[in-house]
Amino acid sequence: MQAQEAVTASLPRIGQPAPDFEAKSTFGPIGLSQYRGKWVMLFSHPADFTPVCTTEITEFARRYNEFEQRGVQLLGLSVDSVPAHLAWTRDIAQRLGRPVPFPIIADLDMKVSQLYGMIHPGESETATVRAVFFIDPEGIIRALLYYPLSLGRSVDELLRVIDGLQTAAKHQVATPVDWTPGQPVVVPAPATAGEILEAEEAKARGLQYETWYLRRRTL
Repeated sequence: MQAQEAVTASLPRIGQPAPDFEAKSTFGPIGLSQYRGKWVMLFSHPADFTPVCTTEITEFARRYNEFEQRGVQLLGLSVDSVPAHLAWTRDIAQRLGRPVPFPIIADLDMKVSQLYGMIHPGESETATVRAVFFIDPEGIIRALLYYPLSLGRSVDELLRVIDGLQTAAKHQVATPVDWTPGQPVVVPAPATAGEILEAEEAKARGLQYETWYLRRRTL
C-alpha cells in the first residue's frame, strides 16, 4: 500500500511543469530542458529485447517523420543500460530494417521513472509500465497515458492526441469524441447568461449549432 501511495504522490499532473532531468541515453547525455521550445513525447517501455516493446520501437522509428512534421521530439526510456539499448536498437536496424532515430534514456537508477510515476508495483516493481507524457514547448504536461506491460500502444492514437493538443493550443478550441484533423472542432461553452444569449445566435455567425453549450466550427 505504501509503495502504491508513493507512486500516486509522485505522479505528475496535467497543467504542471514536467519534472526536469538529466540522463544518459543512446545519443549521449541529454536533459529535458534542452528541448524547451518544442513539443516532447516522453514514453517508457518495460524492457529491451522483448516482443511488444520491439514492435513499438520499430513502429515509432518507421513513423518518426510524422512526429517530426508536427515538431515533436520523441524520447524513449527504460531501466536498461546504454549498452543494452545500443545492442537492441542495432538489432532492430539490422534485422528489421528500422534504425531508431531518437534517444532512448538509460534509467538504471530509476530516477526519471520515479519522477514520472512510471513504476507501478501492482504491475511490476522492476520495469516501467508503458507511460506516455505529452509536454508542450513551455515544458508543461498537456496529456498523459498509461498502458500495462501486455498492451502495445497505438501510434495513430498518439498522433491524434498530439494533433488535438496542438489544435486546441493554437485556436483556443476543444476537440470532440473521435476527432481527427479536418473535422469540426468545439468552441468553448458559454460561461455567463449573456454568453448563452449570444450562443443562441451562433447560426448567424456560421457555427454549427446543436445546443447552447455545444457548438462546432470548421477551422
